[in-house]
Amino acid sequence: MLHGVTYLPLLLPDFLLILCGYLLCRFTPLNRKVWEPTESLVYYFLFPVLLFHSIVRSPIDFAAASSLALAGVSLGTTAIALSYSLPHWPWLGRHIDRRLHAASAQVGFRFNSFIALALASKLMGPDGLLHIAVLIGVCVPLFNVGAVWPMARHANRGFARELVRNPLIIATASGLVANLLGLSIPGWLQPSVERVGQSSLALGLMAAGAGMHFGSLAKARLLAMQVLGIKHLAMPLLATLLAQAFGLGSAQSMALLMFSAVPTASSCYVLAARMGYDGGYVAGLVTLSTLLGLASISLALGLLAP
Repeated sequence: MLHGVTYLPLLLPDFLLILCGYLLCRFTPLNRKVWEPTESLVYYFLFPVLLFHSIVRSPIDFAAASSLALAGVSLGTTAIALSYSLPHWPWLGRHIDRRLHAASAQVGFRFNSFIALALASKLMGPDGLLHIAVLIGVCVPLFNVGAVWPMARHANRGFARELVRNPLIIATASGLVANLLGLSIPGWLQPSVERVGQSSLALGLMAAGAGMHFGSLAKARLLAMQVLGIKHLAMPLLATLLAQAFGLGSAQSMALLMFSAVPTASSCYVLAARMGYDGGYVAGLVTLSTLLGLASISLALGLLAP
């Protein structure tokens, strides 16, 4: 069985960047006046470039990977449904703040694609990267729509207008079109695009830390437990069942289970903050998810052990 310490080098840098942003914002002149424009830069430019590059750089043969793609869509759809259903659960639902739920539901199903790609490369090599690319290609559009919908609906904003204007969805859709058309980023431009992607991860995580208020989690502990329970317990267990149901091979099963168990996306905080919701609460969930990823990745991959 694989143990949590195996993944510590991959997860610890993300957590330290969040901590760095928190300390800089609280104890140096680099306060919220600095980080608010940084959030805009990450949301409107850096993250979209990274998403586009992640999808375009690996050709996806959807026909050859149809079973994995269907399993990924089934996993994502079920996780979104579970996250949306929380306010309607008997007894528990009436204790949930609907506005906080609208902002934090995305934490229950979104994923950190950078950690997923790094794990796939380390544990499975090029084949693992291809499998993760398939899951990214089919699930990023689904998850981005799922993340935007409750916030747009709760804020009485036009859902279609929010989707059309959402830079993450624009980047995802254009990346898929470019991938299907066989287009790629020119070699001379690749280093610059990769540097933009690296900066987006670092700044996005630091911005999450800068917007974090640990005390904010205390006002909705039940919601935090439910959302993180879906992300780090329900999704890996469901992925195991789907891998068997769709008859996935060992490599595809491993990719699906890794995909299900990695921490939630750091852009959850950026999206919530930019749409006018409680970014501090969502940032706290992202931080806890990064820590819980150590346990859930070990759980998920341990389920593959004979």
